[in-house]
Amino acid sequence: MAETAVAEVMAELAELEDPKIREVNERHGDDHGVNLTKLRAVAKRLKTQQELARQLWKTGDTAARLLALLICRPKAFERDELDGMLRDAGTPKVHDWLVNYVVKKNPHAEELRVAWFADPDPAVASAGWALTTERVAKQPGLLDLAGLLDVIETEMKGAPERLQWAMNHCLAQIGIEHAEHRARAVGIGERLEVLKDYPTSPGCTSPFAPIWIAEMVRRQNA
Repeated sequence: MAETAVAEVMAELAELEDPKIREVNERHGDDHGVNLTKLRAVAKRLKTQQELARQLWKTGDTAARLLALLICRPKAFERDELDGMLRDAGTPKVHDWLVNYVVKKNPHAEELRVAWFADPDPAVASAGWALTTERVAKQPGLLDLAGLLDVIETEMKGAPERLQWAMNHCLAQIGIEHAEHRARAVGIGERLEVLKDYPTSPGCTSPFAPIWIAEMVRRQNA
């Protein structure tokens, strides 16, 4: 029955494929052409189906994996299963959704955060940093914030793009959430100049940490 369901879902995803959407996504490293609003509508109809989610993930197809992450039961995955999924995630969107929609809600999240944080694979390490950023905001007692800033100051400038983004987000979050570390976080951002010239659309906040921190603190105090 699961195989039939997988075949039916894969056929539906194929019908939703749009070459123009694929072209745009491929510029960002994502090899799928399904409108995400339509993908979410499929997920809403299917509801939670853990076994189907596992089967869709096994196809290796990016759209199918994104759908799998929407219909899975995040707490049902074992630690090693999630570790394998992350290392096999491939595209940025699958990687991002896996971390944010599944791993963050899983009971093994903290164990995986620690394991991934210093992994030699920058994509895996970026997941560790993303989970750490979550802790900076919600459970900072688990963390050595000054030590994190030491690592960021030393390693962020030369880090690969995905890892650099994750470290920069952590830097900004420390500055936003923790006033006692704010001046140092801003200073690190100013010295390293990571993402200083990143093009930002009107009405959006720059990812350059000093600007990002200042804007979010301003909103908190408004």
